[in-house]
Amino acid sequence: MSEQKEFDQKLIGKYTMAAWGYKQGEMVSLMIHLGHRLGLYKAMDGAGEVTSTDLANITGLHERWLREWLRSQAAAQLLKSTDGEVFLLEPEAALLLAREDSSKFAAGAFAVVRPKEVIDGIINSFKTGLGLDYDGLGAESAQHVEGMLGPMTKALLLPKIIPSLPGVAEKLESGARVVDIGCGGGMVIDMLAEAFPASTYVGYDPSERAIELATKRLEGKENVELLLAGGEDLPNSGNVDFVITFDCLHDMPRPDLTIKAIRGAIATDGTWLIKDIKSSAKWEDNLKNPMLAFMYATSVGSCLQSAMSEPEAFGLGTLGLNPEVAEEMVREAGFTRFDMHDFHDPTNLYYEVRP
Repeated sequence: MSEQKEFDQKLIGKYTMAAWGYKQGEMVSLMIHLGHRLGLYKAMDGAGEVTSTDLANITGLHERWLREWLRSQAAAQLLKSTDGEVFLLEPEAALLLAREDSSKFAAGAFAVVRPKEVIDGIINSFKTGLGLDYDGLGAESAQHVEGMLGPMTKALLLPKIIPSLPGVAEKLESGARVVDIGCGGGMVIDMLAEAFPASTYVGYDPSERAIELATKRLEGKENVELLLAGGEDLPNSGNVDFVITFDCLHDMPRPDLTIKAIRGAIATDGTWLIKDIKSSAKWEDNLKNPMLAFMYATSVGSCLQSAMSEPEAFGLGTLGLNPEVAEEMVREAGFTRFDMHDFHDPTNLYYEVRP
């Protein structure tokens, strides 16, 4: 029986928003803790409207990190902003967030929701500009990412996504060369290898914890190889039939290097499938997302950490790879086809890219 007939869709929507609302609260709590620890609310108290550059000058902290934090706070309606560029801590909010002598003060009540060493690492990123890599985000980071992003992939990949890509299912059935960059714990490779055993699969990931998890999951599959490496290490072979980058380009310090490597590795009739967060370059468009505070907070606590973990990083962060940016980057690398798909995934868009 289909989900539509078996379940009340309005109740599913109600409980979905309730559950993820609590997750958003967790991440916003982390952002409040950071604002308190770093003295950001105190710096904004009485300063009037400020930009991230203004706040960087006041605090001596890194502008890129402050920009993401400010946007997360504006999305959470703790700061005022009409454009995502200029921000105001109103006096009434300052009573709760900045003024420790106030009877209304609340910022100190937000307990640490990550291990102390991770929190300290995030704090340090505001000071140095350098973020934590994924292995620095905690022992369960790979499982945490899969837990958030995996269910929708499981629901859509085989029944909807693969059949929508011309020629891909046929190649997989007959025996294709498949590369999964940012393979994480190996869930996507596992799904494809079960459905299309004639194909061969290579997974790339720079996280030791992720590769360890994937190795355990894919043990015994002789058509699978796992490499502790980044996408930029992909050989210039020109023979890969199907490339996958799910939920990872915006996390990379230098996504351009991975994109360039994919262009050299992919066959002339190959297909590259990108999955990335739905976002817009316009602040007012992003405000339509009821989980925007969660998105920006996740960026500060996770995605931007990885995306800023090396010098000269692009620092895209969770919402940084909007369709315009994605298309511009892949065309600069020499790809000629860029088609966007919406598979009714509330969080992600999918881009079909071909040479």
